[in-house]
Amino acid sequence: IETSPTPTQPPTPEDIARGRVYTVDIYLPEASQSGISGSVPVVIISHGLGSDRTSFEYLAQHLASYGFAVLVPEHPGSNREQLEALLEGIESEVAEPTEFANRPLDISYMLDYLERQAANNPEYQSLNLKNVGVIGQSFGGYTALAIAGAAIDFKSLDQNCQNLENTFNLSLLLQCRAQLLEQIGQPRADFRDPRVGAIIAMNPIDSVVQGKVNLSSIQVPTMMVAGSADTVAPSLFEQIQPFTWLTTNEKYLVQMDPGTHFSVIGGGELGTGAGAIDLPPEVVGPNPAIAQRYINALALAFFQTYIAQQPSYRSYLTARYATSISEPLMRLDLVRTLTSEQLADSLKANTQSAQK
Repeated sequence: IETSPTPTQPPTPEDIARGRVYTVDIYLPEASQSGISGSVPVVIISHGLGSDRTSFEYLAQHLASYGFAVLVPEHPGSNREQLEALLEGIESEVAEPTEFANRPLDISYMLDYLERQAANNPEYQSLNLKNVGVIGQSFGGYTALAIAGAAIDFKSLDQNCQNLENTFNLSLLLQCRAQLLEQIGQPRADFRDPRVGAIIAMNPIDSVVQGKVNLSSIQVPTMMVAGSADTVAPSLFEQIQPFTWLTTNEKYLVQMDPGTHFSVIGGGELGTGAGAIDLPPEVVGPNPAIAQRYINALALAFFQTYIAQQPSYRSYLTARYATSISEPLMRLDLVRTLTSEQLADSLKANTQSAQK
């Protein structure tokens, strides 16, 4: 997809995104698998920082086999090539701050493009682009939350992006780069796309860049997925506490114990082919295949329920079902409700127990 730039001075993040060229992989179900005549449900997968559109091939193929059309864009500027350039000294930053705007805009422009194509191309006319699902991991989790309605919170960034030298939350080093968007002029902070009907955010980074106020504005069904051993985006700060800030009635918190930040990424590497960056086993963590089976099962049930409008799948979005498929080597937990008060009480009890 190539987007046309506009001659705005100085360029805003939206203008910069219009000049991007990026590739999108499309997984289409066979006609017999779609299950819905004339309307194929659509899911978009947004990869994380330093990853690429191949990282969730396993998930795209799984959803397509159940009748979904799956769109997987490559986000230039925060993909594997950007990470390789950083390691080779070609780039000095892991990602430009404009990526906080470009990534959700990539998804909106992709949907715009497909809507235009559908006007004349029969191959795209069966896609339901009015109620799409989005699933993202890490920076892609932020992307999913952003396009669902969680705007960038510059006040939160200003308050929390100080004295990060000794932080235990490594994701803040990336989140706080969004502060620099203010230097562009009047940056667009809200990227909500009304065509997005449900989202899954896996290991998202969100606590400061979007914050409590803006995460609470999300009104679409939302699932947050955490790994108890995530050292990049610690589950307590980036998924569990932010889950308590959500106000949508349809929300789910999933935790994999001992899942890591990379457990759900296919292949145990960033990218594929000759340029793939292998992740050490201690970074990936144990049993990523189990984590990926969990994601296949939960993502299918979630998007069948809220995107394909198949309510019979709702029974799989329960703590009981999560327990039934949970394996001893990686426990799976799912909750529907958790308040800030309950979280505080739990943390207090754990602290007192550890002190005895």
